[in-house]
Amino acid sequence: MIRVLVVDDQHLVRMGLRMLFEQAPDIEIGGEADNGAEAVRLAERLAPDVVLMDLRMPGTDGITATRRILAARPASRVVALTTFDDDDHLYPALAAGACGFLVKDTPPAELLEAVRRAAGGGTPFSRDVLDRLVAQALRSRSSPEVAGEPAVAGITPREREVLGLLGVGLSNKEIADRLHLGVTTVKTHVANLMAKTGRDNRIRLAVLAVLTGVTAD
Repeated sequence: MIRVLVVDDQHLVRMGLRMLFEQAPDIEIGGEADNGAEAVRLAERLAPDVVLMDLRMPGTDGITATRRILAARPASRVVALTTFDDDDHLYPALAAGACGFLVKDTPPAELLEAVRRAAGGGTPFSRDVLDRLVAQALRSRSSPEVAGEPAVAGITPREREVLGLLGVGLSNKEIADRLHLGVTTVKTHVANLMAKTGRDNRIRLAVLAVLTGVTAD
């Protein structure tokens, strides 16, 4: 069972999410918070698998709360769920440690899948958000992502397959199922990809996959 902490200052949003998750047999809401400070306290007490974090709240905002939660509980997965799909919110959320970024008009089925993906170690992003990350990498001359194809020249065919699936945000479990591998084996491939390409997290690996044209077959 995936335990979720819902953080949003709007009661109607929290109620809607609760109704959605009550329909999923593998997801439960462990707690709700209407501000960042309360989210930090509940995360410490409830040890959620996934935190759905609103970013703009009075008092302690979602960015600060994300940073504090992950400092205390690195195993928790924080997914930003916000009305504001813009770079002023996206990049600070990622810098704070969020593993995904979704807007509140995400279809219910996609939101449920995003929670499962986050719990399994994946990076749930809408496609337009990933496209913007790629565009930003291309604009930044100092970014290591612009190195392009040479960065993946030394990887094995299997690692290339894993990289392509990371590029569409799949979790380790989803990659394992797709390639008929064990989850531990997939984790080893991901670690090897990070070491060989110099990318230190799954988000940067996903961006690299898109930049170099490594696709999921």
